[in-house]
Amino acid sequence: MDYSEKIRRKIIPAETTLIQTMKIMDEKRTKSLLVFSGDLFLGIITNGDLQRAIIANFPFETPIDKLLNNNGKKYAFVNDDKESVKDWMRKKRAEFMPVVDDDGRLVDVIFWDEALENTTNEDNRLKLDLPVVIMAGGKGTRLKPITNVLPKPLVPVGEKTILEVIMDQFESIGCHKFFMSVNYKADLMKYYLNQLPHHYDVEFFQEEKPLGTIGSVSLLKGKINTPFFVSNCDSINEQDYRDVWDYHVNNHNDMTIVTMVKSFHIPYGVIETGSNGLMVALKEKPEQTYQVNTGVYILNPELIGEIPEGEFFHITQLMEKVQVRGGRVGCFPVSEQSWKDMGEWPEYLKMINVL
Repeated sequence: MDYSEKIRRKIIPAETTLIQTMKIMDEKRTKSLLVFSGDLFLGIITNGDLQRAIIANFPFETPIDKLLNNNGKKYAFVNDDKESVKDWMRKKRAEFMPVVDDDGRLVDVIFWDEALENTTNEDNRLKLDLPVVIMAGGKGTRLKPITNVLPKPLVPVGEKTILEVIMDQFESIGCHKFFMSVNYKADLMKYYLNQLPHHYDVEFFQEEKPLGTIGSVSLLKGKINTPFFVSNCDSINEQDYRDVWDYHVNNHNDMTIVTMVKSFHIPYGVIETGSNGLMVALKEKPEQTYQVNTGVYILNPELIGEIPEGEFFHITQLMEKVQVRGGRVGCFPVSEQSWKDMGEWPEYLKMINVL
């Protein structure tokens, strides 16, 4: 069938791998694609499908036709009332809706911008009301000389500081109570937030000495009695954190780490050797894929008691401590382009070019 260019841009072959599909979604700035085997429409692959497959430990080279799960996915039929379909799309915030005939062949696609006509772009999804701890006490030495003047959370990205962008994202999903760990240039951060027209509900707590990436959270004992988010203040994540929360709860995790799927291309032929130095395999310019810590977590409140008071303590030590006692540390993956880091100058410059 001769599809429009708008539809063809959403089509992906069934043999495309999981990691390739994630990269294509990043490139096309989309969360869903149409999967075809030749001229045969197989279904929709979503970013959520890819995330669930990674969580289930599918290899990154798995073809996406092995990951398709059409259970619960809705497709419109040619005779369906178009306005009813659009109404369903608005309620579910569906990026697009395939329209199929009685034989399951794709005949059209209704896109979100069509469904949004004459409506407001409201988010009807259930809001969370969880505390958010922001780790804002670092000196930002890798961003000098700008951090000689400004603390890293107040470094601008677009028309706002990165701190405001992070807090706005949490407020958009219903999280309004913030605890902020401060040390370096704490007075400047307090002054800046106090003079903003938008008032954030922030309770500051002070590190009198550096306590590592999670040590200062020991100061919140007795103040947080529910699961809570922890976020660094040098990166932005496009992921809706309600998905992370659902995974955390459904998987019965003690802690959940938001990870970024990162591929590294090795520009050389890689040789594997066996006994006596004999070559057993050769891979020409291979690509390795890993999950990288983004600095955003969900912690159950009991973990605050496992952080030693007044001691230098990293989040990685807490992860290991939970694992040693048999607890559950889950990882929720996001795509490479969904995460923007500004920890060093090259990353910061890329971030401000994107925002």
